[in-house]
Amino acid sequence: MTKVVTRFAPSPTGYLHIGGARTALFNWLFSRHHGGTFLLRIEDTDRERSTEDAVQKIFQGLKWLGIDWDGEPVMQFSRMNRHAEVAHKMLAEGKAYHCYCSPEELEEMRNTAKAEGRPMRYDGRWRDRDPKDAPAGVKPVVRFKAPQTGSTVIKDHVQGDVTFQNEQLDDLIILRSDGTPTYNLSVVVDDHDMGVTHIIRGDDHLTNAARQTQLYIAAGFTVPDFAHIPLIHGSDGAKLSKRHGALGTEAYADMGYLPAAMRNYLLRLGWSHGDEEIISTEQAIEWFGLDHVGRSPARFDFVKLNNLNGHYIRHTPDDELLTAALPFIEKKFGLQPNQAQQAQIKAILPAAKERAKDLNELAEAFAFLFAARPIAPDAAAQKHLDDAAKARLKTMIDTLTGVSDWTAANTEAAIRALSETQQVKLGQLAQPLRAALTGRTVSPPIFDVLAVLGREETLARLSDAAA
Repeated sequence: MTKVVTRFAPSPTGYLHIGGARTALFNWLFSRHHGGTFLLRIEDTDRERSTEDAVQKIFQGLKWLGIDWDGEPVMQFSRMNRHAEVAHKMLAEGKAYHCYCSPEELEEMRNTAKAEGRPMRYDGRWRDRDPKDAPAGVKPVVRFKAPQTGSTVIKDHVQGDVTFQNEQLDDLIILRSDGTPTYNLSVVVDDHDMGVTHIIRGDDHLTNAARQTQLYIAAGFTVPDFAHIPLIHGSDGAKLSKRHGALGTEAYADMGYLPAAMRNYLLRLGWSHGDEEIISTEQAIEWFGLDHVGRSPARFDFVKLNNLNGHYIRHTPDDELLTAALPFIEKKFGLQPNQAQQAQIKAILPAAKERAKDLNELAEAFAFLFAARPIAPDAAAQKHLDDAAKARLKTMIDTLTGVSDWTAANTEAAIRALSETQQVKLGQLAQPLRAALTGRTVSPPIFDVLAVLGREETLARLSDAAA
């Protein structure tokens, strides 16, 4: 088998959106599965809309996802002369021609097509005309002389055989009047020169695949294998938009998703391996193939993504998770935790990560560590600090003062014994305890909080609240 070469070829006109990220992942997994090469090409020929900032966002998005590429990224604009060279070769071989149509003539064709209820097709009026008939002072475009009869068949690994009638595909422009190449020509030349064997991309490129196949054949290039993946839809089945989750990868990073969870989630958007839901990257590389890509659009679902991210948070080693969480803690609380605070975070982390769906939620769980005395309870917590609760806090201070070995288990045993003695439910003691120590009604398990705060800080906070 020929060595597999795949590529990801985004346009740097904005962020790396979620559909592009999945396309990159599928190409990367396919090449890694086959021990092949994964290349990155930046299609920056739209000079007005392409920006260096967008190029950097693409690089950052891929790196955040853990997708690495082989070799240096190829910048398409820098290869314009090579693209034009192929167009001129087609001209010399009679496979392309100069077209001198005026904007008015093209507009007339457009209006006629609209009136007849059909798509606009160039009518080929300069296909066989003598250039001597050219109007003076008009810079021509170069059009590809597309086959007019028969059909072009795309043998697609996902869609099966897709047939296009050649009469429906007109003579597309391959060089503009200023000599710059157009998208379809540039893509064909780059994919050939980069040795790309498999093109895996969204099924919105199917018509491009037909045009590009004709160009490959005309240029004498080998036609690569195609795999056109159904697009991602929103949870309601509509085309994916920002309200569904069509955001850039940096937005997901800021929202506190782990790269491993994102890879797993994107993998399952349109690809499956039996009933497996939790799939490590190593396993994905071993299993990935185009035969398991579905033909129906996948639906983006934040509930599933959150559940998956929660799973990865729970199963990430504490040291690794602490490193991932620190920037969120710094951002949320405006401070860089010192060594002692990091030790406290790490101590509460096993309990805190059981409940967190994302790194922002996880960071929020550590709020009690950075709260200044006296703790200012929020409105919900204040309800648990009425006079009766304050009386119970005083009793709990007396009970906890007697705990010699300060651990979560020992403080819990002392408070449980107190609830039995006073014949009140444990919650009637635990909720005021939580409100007094954290200022919230939700926190990591309360006796873990006591253990991490330590005897002195715990008793001081309780005394403040009871006063």
